[in-house]
Amino acid sequence: MGLNVLTPWLAPIIWDGIYDINILDNQHNSTRIGLFVFAVKKYIRFLLPFLESAERYFMVGHKVTYYVFTDNVNNVVKPKVADGRILQLHNVIADQRWQDVSMRRMDTLTIFTKEHMRNEIDYLVCADVDMVFNDHVGVEILGDLVATLHPGYFLAEPKYFTYERRPISAAYIPEGQGDFYYMAALYGGKVEEIYKLSKECQKGIMEDKKKGIEAVWQEESHLNRYLVYNKPTKVLSPEYLWANGLGIEEFIKRKRFLAVPKNHQEVRN
Repeated sequence: MGLNVLTPWLAPIIWDGIYDINILDNQHNSTRIGLFVFAVKKYIRFLLPFLESAERYFMVGHKVTYYVFTDNVNNVVKPKVADGRILQLHNVIADQRWQDVSMRRMDTLTIFTKEHMRNEIDYLVCADVDMVFNDHVGVEILGDLVATLHPGYFLAEPKYFTYERRPISAAYIPEGQGDFYYMAALYGGKVEEIYKLSKECQKGIMEDKKKGIEAVWQEESHLNRYLVYNKPTKVLSPEYLWANGLGIEEFIKRKRFLAVPKNHQEVRN
Protein backbone atom coordinates (compact mmCIF):
# COMPACT_ATOMS: atom_id res chain seq x y z
CA MET A 1 0.00 0.00 0.00
CA GLY A 2 1.35 3.43 -0.94
CA LEU A 3 1.06 6.20 1.64
CA ASN A 4 -0.09 9.63 0.51
CA VAL A 5 2.61 12.29 0.33
CA LEU A 6 0.20 14.97 -0.94
CA THR A 7 -3.20 16.15 0.22
CA PRO A 8 -5.97 16.72 -2.36
CA TRP A 9 -5.10 20.47 -2.21
CA LEU A 10 -1.42 19.66 -2.90
CA ALA A 11 0.01 20.32 0.54
CA PRO A 12 2.89 17.95 1.34
CA ILE A 13 2.40 15.18 3.91
CA ILE A 14 5.74 14.80 5.70
CA TRP A 15 7.10 11.27 5.96
CA ASP A 16 10.65 10.11 6.50
CA GLY A 17 12.78 10.34 3.38
CA ILE A 18 10.77 12.85 1.34
CA TYR A 19 12.95 15.89 2.12
CA ASP A 20 16.63 16.86 2.32
CA ILE A 21 17.20 18.24 5.83
CA ASN A 22 20.51 19.90 4.87
CA ILE A 23 18.82 22.10 2.27
CA LEU A 24 16.03 22.99 4.71
CA ASP A 25 18.44 23.73 7.58
CA ASN A 26 20.29 26.19 5.33
CA GLN A 27 17.05 27.89 4.32
CA HIS A 28 16.12 28.32 7.97
CA ASN A 29 19.48 29.28 9.44
CA SER A 30 18.13 32.55 10.88
CA THR A 31 14.54 31.41 11.54
CA ARG A 32 13.25 31.90 15.10
CA ILE A 33 11.02 29.11 16.37
CA GLY A 34 8.75 29.00 19.42
CA LEU A 35 7.54 25.90 21.25
CA PHE A 36 4.35 26.50 23.24
CA VAL A 37 3.40 24.11 26.04
CA PHE A 38 0.93 24.04 28.95
CA ALA A 39 1.88 22.28 32.19
CA VAL A 40 -0.69 22.84 34.92
CA LYS A 41 -1.61 20.89 38.05
CA LYS A 42 -0.35 17.29 37.91
CA TYR A 43 0.84 17.72 34.33
CA ILE A 44 3.89 19.60 35.61
CA ARG A 45 5.49 16.18 36.19
CA PHE A 46 5.80 15.75 32.40
CA LEU A 47 7.51 19.10 31.80
CA LEU A 48 11.15 18.24 32.52
CA PRO A 49 11.22 15.07 30.36
CA PHE A 50 9.41 17.02 27.61
CA LEU A 51 11.96 19.86 27.69
CA GLU A 52 14.98 17.57 28.01
CA SER A 53 13.81 15.53 25.01
CA ALA A 54 13.21 18.77 23.07
CA GLU A 55 16.81 19.79 23.76
CA ARG A 56 17.92 16.47 22.30
CA TYR A 57 15.68 16.29 19.23
CA PHE A 58 13.62 19.45 18.56
CA MET A 59 15.07 22.00 16.09
CA VAL A 60 18.62 21.17 17.12
CA GLY A 61 21.02 23.93 16.04
CA HIS A 62 18.23 26.49 15.56
CA LYS A 63 17.02 29.48 17.56
CA VAL A 64 14.25 28.25 19.87
CA THR A 65 12.14 29.95 22.55
CA TYR A 66 10.21 27.67 24.90
CA TYR A 67 6.95 29.27 26.06
CA VAL A 68 5.96 27.30 29.15
CA PHE A 69 2.64 28.10 30.83
CA THR A 70 2.11 26.73 34.32
CA ASP A 71 0.26 27.43 37.56
CA ASN A 72 3.41 26.53 39.49
CA VAL A 73 6.33 28.56 38.13
CA ASN A 74 8.36 28.18 41.34
CA ASN A 75 8.37 24.39 41.09
CA VAL A 76 9.58 24.16 37.50
CA VAL A 77 12.85 22.24 37.26
CA LYS A 78 14.75 23.97 34.48
CA PRO A 79 16.80 21.85 32.10
CA LYS A 80 20.12 23.04 30.73
CA VAL A 81 19.38 24.64 27.36
CA ALA A 82 21.83 25.01 24.47
CA ASP A 83 23.12 28.37 23.22
CA GLY A 84 20.54 30.28 21.21
CA ARG A 85 17.66 28.67 23.11
CA ILE A 86 15.56 30.51 25.70
CA LEU A 87 13.19 29.19 28.35
CA GLN A 88 10.30 31.55 29.25
CA LEU A 89 8.03 30.66 32.16
CA HIS A 90 4.57 32.23 32.35
CA ASN A 91 1.91 32.02 35.03
CA VAL A 92 -1.51 30.76 34.05
CA ILE A 93 -4.70 29.97 35.98
CA ALA A 94 -5.36 26.28 36.61
CA ASP A 95 -9.00 25.52 35.87
CA GLN A 96 -10.78 22.87 37.94
CA ARG A 97 -11.82 20.66 35.04
CA TRP A 98 -9.21 19.24 32.67
CA GLN A 99 -11.55 20.03 29.76
CA ASP A 100 -11.35 23.72 30.70
CA VAL A 101 -7.57 23.53 31.06
CA SER A 102 -7.41 22.10 27.55
CA MET A 103 -9.59 24.91 26.19
CA ARG A 104 -7.75 27.66 28.08
CA ARG A 105 -4.77 27.00 25.83
CA MET A 106 -6.62 28.62 22.92
CA ASP A 107 -7.37 31.70 25.02
CA THR A 108 -3.71 31.99 26.09
CA LEU A 109 -2.48 31.40 22.54
CA THR A 110 -4.72 34.16 21.20
CA ILE A 111 -3.37 36.68 23.70
CA PHE A 112 0.29 35.76 23.23
CA THR A 113 0.28 35.47 19.43
CA LYS A 114 -1.48 38.82 19.19
CA GLU A 115 1.04 40.75 21.27
CA HIS A 116 3.98 39.04 22.86
CA MET A 117 5.31 36.55 20.29
CA ARG A 118 5.19 38.60 17.11
CA ASN A 119 8.51 40.31 17.78
CA GLU A 120 10.25 37.25 19.19
CA ILE A 121 9.64 34.39 16.75
CA ASP A 122 8.70 33.61 13.14
CA TYR A 123 7.03 30.23 13.64
CA LEU A 124 5.22 28.70 16.60
CA VAL A 125 4.82 24.99 17.34
CA CYS A 126 2.13 24.03 19.90
CA ALA A 127 2.52 20.72 21.69
CA ASP A 128 1.03 18.65 24.52
CA VAL A 129 3.31 18.30 27.53
CA ASP A 130 2.59 14.62 28.25
CA MET A 131 4.76 13.64 25.28
CA VAL A 132 8.47 13.20 24.59
CA PHE A 133 10.54 13.85 21.50
CA ASN A 134 12.05 10.53 20.54
CA ASP A 135 13.77 11.25 17.20
CA HIS A 136 14.63 14.19 14.94
CA VAL A 137 11.91 16.88 14.66
CA GLY A 138 13.32 19.78 12.68
CA VAL A 139 12.55 22.59 10.27
CA GLU A 140 10.85 20.17 7.87
CA ILE A 141 7.72 20.71 10.04
CA LEU A 142 7.64 24.49 9.53
CA GLY A 143 5.03 26.06 7.27
CA ASP A 144 2.33 28.74 7.22
CA LEU A 145 -0.21 26.41 8.86
CA VAL A 146 0.75 22.89 9.89
CA ALA A 147 -1.39 20.09 11.34
CA THR A 148 -0.65 16.49 12.34
CA LEU A 149 -2.61 13.38 11.39
CA HIS A 150 -4.14 11.52 14.31
CA PRO A 151 -2.35 8.14 14.52
CA GLY A 152 -5.61 6.30 15.19
CA TYR A 153 -7.39 7.64 12.08
CA PHE A 154 -4.79 8.16 9.37
CA LEU A 155 -6.01 5.13 7.41
CA ALA A 156 -9.71 5.54 8.30
CA GLU A 157 -12.55 6.74 6.08
CA PRO A 158 -13.82 10.25 7.00
CA LYS A 159 -17.18 8.79 8.10
CA TYR A 160 -15.36 7.25 11.09
CA PHE A 161 -13.69 10.48 12.22
CA THR A 162 -14.76 11.71 15.67
CA TYR A 163 -15.68 15.19 14.45
CA GLU A 164 -18.30 17.20 16.35
CA ARG A 165 -21.52 16.18 14.55
CA ARG A 166 -24.13 18.19 16.50
CA PRO A 167 -25.21 21.23 14.48
CA ILE A 168 -25.75 23.22 17.70
CA SER A 169 -21.97 23.31 18.35
CA ALA A 170 -19.65 25.88 16.77
CA ALA A 171 -17.27 22.96 16.07
CA TYR A 172 -19.89 21.21 13.89
CA ILE A 173 -18.60 19.53 10.73
CA PRO A 174 -21.36 18.20 8.45
CA GLU A 175 -21.23 14.63 7.09
CA GLY A 176 -19.28 14.51 3.84
CA GLN A 177 -16.99 17.42 4.82
CA GLY A 178 -13.44 17.09 6.08
CA ASP A 179 -10.35 15.37 4.76
CA PHE A 180 -8.34 14.17 7.74
CA TYR A 181 -8.70 13.94 11.49
CA TYR A 182 -6.00 16.07 13.12
CA MET A 183 -4.75 15.75 16.68
CA ALA A 184 -4.40 18.84 18.87
CA ALA A 185 -1.22 17.50 20.49
CA LEU A 186 0.98 19.01 17.74
CA TYR A 187 0.23 21.84 15.32
CA GLY A 188 1.95 25.05 14.28
CA GLY A 189 2.60 27.74 11.75
CA LYS A 190 3.53 31.36 11.32
CA VAL A 191 2.61 33.44 14.36
CA GLU A 192 -0.05 35.35 12.42
CA GLU A 193 -1.69 32.08 11.27
CA ILE A 194 -1.72 30.64 14.79
CA TYR A 195 -3.29 33.87 16.00
CA LYS A 196 -6.09 33.49 13.44
CA LEU A 197 -6.58 29.82 14.31
CA SER A 198 -6.62 30.28 18.09
CA LYS A 199 -8.89 33.33 17.88
CA GLU A 200 -11.44 31.43 15.79
CA CYS A 201 -11.28 28.31 18.00
CA GLN A 202 -11.60 30.41 21.14
CA LYS A 203 -14.62 32.18 19.66
CA GLY A 204 -16.24 28.78 18.99
CA ILE A 205 -15.47 27.55 22.50
CA MET A 206 -17.11 30.66 24.01
CA GLU A 207 -20.17 30.36 21.72
CA ASP A 208 -20.64 26.77 22.89
CA LYS A 209 -20.19 27.81 26.52
CA LYS A 210 -23.00 30.35 26.18
CA LYS A 211 -25.25 27.52 24.98
CA GLY A 212 -24.15 25.31 27.88
CA ILE A 213 -22.50 22.75 25.60
CA GLU A 214 -18.98 21.54 24.96
CA ALA A 215 -17.59 20.04 21.76
CA VAL A 216 -17.00 16.28 21.89
CA TRP A 217 -13.17 16.62 21.98
CA GLN A 218 -12.98 20.20 23.31
CA GLU A 219 -10.29 22.29 21.58
CA GLU A 220 -9.42 19.43 19.19
CA SER A 221 -12.96 19.53 17.76
CA HIS A 222 -12.68 23.29 17.16
CA LEU A 223 -9.21 22.83 15.65
CA ASN A 224 -10.57 20.24 13.20
CA ARG A 225 -13.46 22.49 12.25
CA TYR A 226 -11.05 25.38 11.56
CA LEU A 227 -8.81 23.16 9.41
CA VAL A 228 -11.71 21.93 7.27
CA TYR A 229 -12.29 25.50 6.09
CA ASN A 230 -8.69 26.79 6.36
CA LYS A 231 -6.60 24.01 4.84
CA PRO A 232 -3.17 23.43 6.35
CA THR A 233 -0.28 24.22 4.00
CA LYS A 234 1.65 21.22 5.35
CA VAL A 235 0.49 18.02 7.07
CA LEU A 236 2.66 15.90 9.35
CA SER A 237 2.37 12.12 9.19
CA PRO A 238 1.79 10.08 12.37
CA GLU A 239 5.59 9.74 12.68
CA TYR A 240 5.23 13.13 14.38
CA LEU A 241 2.58 11.99 16.82
CA TRP A 242 2.57 8.43 17.96
CA ALA A 243 1.04 6.57 20.87
CA ASN A 244 1.84 2.90 21.22
CA GLY A 245 -1.25 0.81 20.63
CA LEU A 246 -3.12 3.57 18.78
CA GLY A 247 -2.44 3.01 15.10
CA ILE A 248 -1.07 0.60 12.52
CA GLU A 249 2.60 0.49 13.28
CA GLU A 250 4.01 -1.13 10.14
CA PHE A 251 3.92 2.21 8.26
CA ILE A 252 5.77 4.17 10.93
CA LYS A 253 9.53 3.98 10.38
CA ARG A 254 10.41 6.65 12.93
CA LYS A 255 8.43 7.58 16.03
CA ARG A 256 9.50 11.17 16.46
CA PHE A 257 7.07 12.44 19.10
CA LEU A 258 5.64 9.89 21.53
CA ALA A 259 2.82 9.93 24.06
CA VAL A 260 3.97 9.10 27.58
CA PRO A 261 2.01 6.13 29.01
CA LYS A 262 -0.12 7.37 31.92
CA ASN A 263 -3.31 6.87 33.89
CA HIS A 264 -5.51 9.61 32.40
CA GLN A 265 -7.99 9.55 35.28
CA GLU A 266 -5.30 10.04 37.89
CA VAL A 267 -3.49 12.86 36.07
CA ARG A 268 -6.64 14.77 35.17
CA ASN A 269 -8.24 14.73 38.60
